[in-house]
Amino acid sequence: MGVFGDLNEAQIIGNITQDLEVRYTTGGSAVTNFSIATNRSYKKQGSDEWQEEVAFHNIVVWGNDAEFLSQRASKGTRIYVKGRLQTRSWEDSDGKKNYRTEIVAEKVILLDRYERGAGQDSGKGGNGGNAGRSSNSGNTGPGPEDTQKSKSGASKASSASKTSKKDDEIDPDDLPF
Repeated sequence: MGVFGDLNEAQIIGNITQDLEVRYTTGGSAVTNFSIATNRSYKKQGSDEWQEEVAFHNIVVWGNDAEFLSQRASKGTRIYVKGRLQTRSWEDSDGKKNYRTEIVAEKVILLDRYERGAGQDSGKGGNGGNAGRSSNSGNTGPGPEDTQKSKSGASKASSASKTSKKDDEIDPDDLPF
């Protein structure tokens, strides 16, 4: 018999549920926290009726990936996240212990077209499947409780210049090489 190692890996595809905001740790590391909604369809037992079930997953993205996402993704953006599960605990001001399970992203791929930036139309007209930037962050910085608020993705996007590209134009950033 061989020796088996442990495995802590999660992969999900879903839609971002809120606009993203980047915060910075006291050491200057960028971080963003958000949630992704995923849907599951199943047949109701003893019936031909289909049921929908929505689940929400907490995501943490560190470093350059956090800054990139805040500029290019917004509520409703379809995204692929691969990472590891982490459960944090803390005591609130009443002394109650709280827990939060989240996926710390190691790889993020935008599945919607992303040249629109945050705050612009989410372009839900069949743009899914046009892969955006892929990245491997590998960041394992301090927990989000060590962060301080800073710039929001919406304010960054409003200062960025807006493009007027057609959907059939190829953006060099969309190329996989």
